[in-house]
Amino acid sequence: MVELLEPLFTTLPVSRAMPRLVVDGPGSSGHADEVDSLLESSSFGEALICGLWLYVDELDRSHRISQGLEDATGSFWHGIMHRREGDFPNSHHWFRKVGAHSAMKDIEGYDPHAFIDEVEAAHLRGEAPEHLADLQRREWAALFAWCARVA
Repeated sequence: MVELLEPLFTTLPVSRAMPRLVVDGPGSSGHADEVDSLLESSSFGEALICGLWLYVDELDRSHRISQGLEDATGSFWHGIMHRREGDFPNSHHWFRKVGAHSAMKDIEGYDPHAFIDEVEAAHLRGEAPEHLADLQRREWAALFAWCARVA
């Protein structure tokens, strides 16, 4: 299934995806069009679709899906989305609902609540440190890979 995503990962490698910690507008329409095309031609579970929209900074589209996923995985995607939109208290709320998700063990040095606080502090200073963007990418990759394994 993940091989179907190779065109997207070629045009937008994980190492360049999600550079903004807080997204203040939609992502590249070209990447959103790529995701739309992938979704038309293949069948992905809702958790993977939710992650794909976050990958291309389409927070509203991801949010519509994560709201309907009433499990720890949906709450994980939901928490990421709220952190990326700058709604830090709501992000904490959703991560409290997540608890200890299996994907978290694959993210070295990861504490979702500490991460939210670091992103908020950086955002208030008008900064986007690369180490936080890197952690954001590793967080996304771990959860996305976990969703692909269980799909």
